[in-house]
Amino acid sequence: MSDNNTTSTAAPMRRFGRFELRALLHKSQRSMLWVVFDPASGQDMYLMMPREKPNSEAAMLHWLKTVDGASRIHHPNLAHVIETGRVDPWPYVAYDRALGETLEERLARGGPPLPLDAAGWAAQALEGLAFAHEAGHAHRDIQLAHLVVDGSNHVRVLGLEVAQEIVPASADFNAATRRAVREAAEEDVVSIGLLLHRLLTGKPVLDEPDLQAVLQRMQPQGHELVRLGWETPYPIPEPLRAIVNRASDRQTRQRYHLARSFWRALDGWRQSAEQDDGGPIALLKDKMQRFGHLPSTSTRLVTTVASSSMESQHGSQLAAMALKDMALSLELIRRVNNALRQQGPTSGGTVLNLQRAIAMLGLNGLEDAARALKPWPGPMNDGQAQFMQSVMRRVQRAGQVAQALRPAGYDGEVVYLISLMQNLGRLLVQYHFPDDAQQIRQLQVAPEATEDNPNPRGMNEQSAAYAVLGCDLESLGLAVARYWGLGDELQHMMRRQPQEAPVRHADGDIELLRLTCSLANELVDALAAPERKRQAAIELATRRYARALGLGLREIYDALGASGAIADAGDSGLGAMTDPSIGAAATAAPRSRLRERAESGAPASSPGTRMPEPGKDRP
Repeated sequence: MSDNNTTSTAAPMRRFGRFELRALLHKSQRSMLWVVFDPASGQDMYLMMPREKPNSEAAMLHWLKTVDGASRIHHPNLAHVIETGRVDPWPYVAYDRALGETLEERLARGGPPLPLDAAGWAAQALEGLAFAHEAGHAHRDIQLAHLVVDGSNHVRVLGLEVAQEIVPASADFNAATRRAVREAAEEDVVSIGLLLHRLLTGKPVLDEPDLQAVLQRMQPQGHELVRLGWETPYPIPEPLRAIVNRASDRQTRQRYHLARSFWRALDGWRQSAEQDDGGPIALLKDKMQRFGHLPSTSTRLVTTVASSSMESQHGSQLAAMALKDMALSLELIRRVNNALRQQGPTSGGTVLNLQRAIAMLGLNGLEDAARALKPWPGPMNDGQAQFMQSVMRRVQRAGQVAQALRPAGYDGEVVYLISLMQNLGRLLVQYHFPDDAQQIRQLQVAPEATEDNPNPRGMNEQSAAYAVLGCDLESLGLAVARYWGLGDELQHMMRRQPQEAPVRHADGDIELLRLTCSLANELVDALAAPERKRQAAIELATRRYARALGLGLREIYDALGASGAIADAGDSGLGAMTDPSIGAAATAAPRSRLRERAESGAPASSPGTRMPEPGKDRP
């Protein structure tokens, strides 16, 4: 215990107004956070104040007014303000210490969190910040110490509007506020990304404890590149890695600009990781209940199917008619397989042939399926509907290329539908989440070249989907397939061959069809590349699959030509939808001389003429 003289000398240094200063928890470039004791209430508090005092009375009044306005924003993830005030020349804001410990204290006590916990903390902070940003306020100094977490992992943000910019005493605060808040809000979003980076790696970003200093060193202000490394305390799932890296991307246009967008991606991944049917999958199922899976592209077709003249049609004619409409094709597949699932495990495998589906459902079932479809364009506006039609044409073209590449003896309709199912997630996202689909496309576009990065690359589709939705498009399609009761074999065939994985020899019918349709989709993607890169992309895809499928470049170009894909390359794809059944009949391009001899000894198959198992046509 010190003597009385020492105590009386030190006492003024340990008080701030009526508050007793207990500990300085954090000091950044812009603010300070203290733990204090309030004799008036008899409790400990957090006390935050700017690092630099306001430089005029007008600035002081503006600070108090702004913080007072921010304190009126009530959200579960924003800390409730107990008091704002001033002890000249310093303003302050007080919070209840009982809200929890700061994340900085939590890390010092317990070490790095699990990725799911770290993402949960960041998501809660983003939800609170999104609410504040939409109300016209920003934080301006996100730090680990400015997020408090309680025993149930409930996160609250401290210090909204405390770290205001220091402006000249003669500045017009009203004129500067709106733009400054927008820019500060975007800075908050980047800072949460850096905070999440810090939580996942277990060490300061760029060895800087102050996230504001990291922002100043990052591109475009500085020259540092912030990417999540591989040496982390726990393995980082790829979706989460893509989300964190997008938040701190070197190109500002690639980053999240809204806290709400960042939160949606992070929360989508969290929900998907915690439960198979959570996050965007649950939201997609809800939208499908209201708007259907896809809208019908032809009201005339639906009217014809629902008319009495349908009774005179042969099964193959009805199947060919249904195949013209993607929505009706999927609805029939969904209904017949759902009916089979209800009959139990002895009902047989997945049905992937429309003629067989119609025979099992009957004419009444076909009519019910047609009437259940939502008319075009559903909830989409004109621009979204136009792009949706473009995507559907592209998917249809991939199906026709797959038909042209199919080995002899395989039903063209089955191959077409497998190719369609490989694109199910893309179609559903474009229809139900058109704005997210646009974000995914934009992230795949390479940014402009700079001196530091002369050959920039855009994200691949999977990483872009992770960064926007928190899960990839294929996973969405597979979740819907499970929801519809489609079998494991079809779910396997729905998986495209990963771009980074080698293509090995097909072992069995299921793998052969999966690879054939995967190649067809890659070829159509290659045709969408700029003209100067198109041929190289086609040749690259051909080399990947040549050994496994027994294909050469000549067969590939024959298939593309027979399906009309080359003629449509570079086209916007907004024209009328073509008839897939015509494509099936027209695509007789031989796979190889061996396949050519095999096909010459047997009549060409056409959709619906036989009833195959999922995959191969059985004589």
